[in-house]
Parts: sequence; structure tokens; C-alpha cells
Amino acid sequence: MVIRVFIASSSGFVAIKKKQQDVVRFLEANKIEFEEVDITMSEEQRQWMYKNVPPEKKPTQGNPLPPQIFNGDRYCGDYDSFFESKESNTVFSFLGLKPRLASKVEP
Repeated sequence: MVIRVFIASSSGFVAIKKKQQDVVRFLEANKIEFEEVDITMSEEQRQWMYKNVPPEKKPTQGNPLPPQIFNGDRYCGDYDSFFESKESNTVFSFLGLKPRLASKVEP
């Protein structure tokens, strides 16, 4: 299973761009393997994302906005959920991954 981050490369909203960058940078910095899925380039991927975000996470009007995060086909959450897990140091659990143990440095 690979982490998939659904993004919109041509979003005109600065807030969305910043949230997308925050997720991607965190994953890169922590060497977590992931795939960016650009919903502005694929109608099929956009529809898949809309369909697979749980009803309780969908806005009352319109469609869910990126970034949306999945582990394979399992929905992990949106940016707010990601941010909460980052703040509480539970990102690996949020992503459905086993926590990494800190490597010991030999003296």
C-alpha cells in the first residue's frame, strides 16, 4: 500500500497550495513513500477521490478540496486531520503505517 496525496496543481487558492505543500514536505522530510495524484490532470482520479471521501468528511456544499490523503484505497483524512495528527505526533497511525523506531547511534 502506498500513501496517495490528492492535490490540485492549478488551484488558484493560496491556502490550498500551502496545505498541499505542507503535507508533501512532511512526507518527504520523514522519508515516507507517497504518490501525488493531481486531480486537475485526470477527471477519473478526481471522481475517484470525490467518491471515496466518506460522507461525514464531505462539505455540505460542493466537493471535498485537496489535499485528501489515502493509504491505498483506505481514506486517511483531509489536511485538518493530518495537521491534528502531526500536532499530536500520531502521523504514522493516521496514515495507517507502523511507527518507525529511532535508530540508535553507536558510540
